Formats: sequence, C-alpha cells, structure tokens
Amino acid sequence: MESLKVKEYMQTHPVLFHIDMPVAEAVEMLIHHRQSGGAVVDDNKKVIGFLSEQDCLNKMIESSYYREQVAKVGEIMQTNVKSVKPYDSIVETAQRIVSECVLSFPVIDDDGLLLGYINRTHILKAIDLQLHDGYRVHD
Repeated sequence: MESLKVKEYMQTHPVLFHIDMPVAEAVEMLIHHRQSGGAVVDDNKKVIGFLSEQDCLNKMIESSYYREQVAKVGEIMQTNVKSVKPYDSIVETAQRIVSECVLSFPVIDDDGLLLGYINRTHILKAIDLQLHDGYRVHD
C-alpha cells in the first residue's frame, strides 16, 4: 500500500484563491465545489496561504455580529501552509491527516507551485480500492 501515491488520487483542478478576493466570494466557491478549504496562490500559482471553511466561518460570524462584509482572503488565510508532495505515500498522508487533525492538503511541487488538492475522501477511496484488490487476490 506504500506504493500508492498522492498524485494518483488528488484532485487536479482545485479551487484557488487570491489574497485580494472577498471572503464572501471564497465561501461561495467552497460551497459550490464542495471543498473544505483551498490554497491561496500568487500570480504564478505559488502557494502563499491556505483558506479553510473554519477560517471563513469565524470571519462570517464576526461579520454578522458587526454587520460588515469587507474582509479579504489575505486577511484571514493561514500562512503556515500544511501541504503534501505528489510523490508522497497515501498511507503517510492519511497518518498526517489524522495526527494533524486537518481535512485536506494542497499538493505542491518542489518549487511550491500548486498541482492539486487531496482530502480525506480521496484518501479513503485510495485505501478502499487497494483493500478490495487485496481481497480479490485472496478469494
């Protein structure tokens, strides 16, 4: 199972955010694409942050309390980005998701450029397929 790699199961067209994007627009994109978060990239697709549903929810609660909606993604994004590489093992990525209590990771190359996105569902699918293949061999 260690031979399963992130690149084989990642989503290759993830939602992207920019620092000057309004949070309300980012929320609409997360909802529409059913992603729990997404990478914030610069003009060269280099990852500079990560925006999660949790970040947005916190800001939306605050905005509803103060009746203002002018926040930008760059104001609330996480700058300490937890990510994985396309050549990382699915099993190791699953262990990181559990130990770091995250829902997803951006997949970046060695230069910091965004390649895709992987979440718990992608990882569960990979492990499930591998386990089913193993059961068929032993039937």
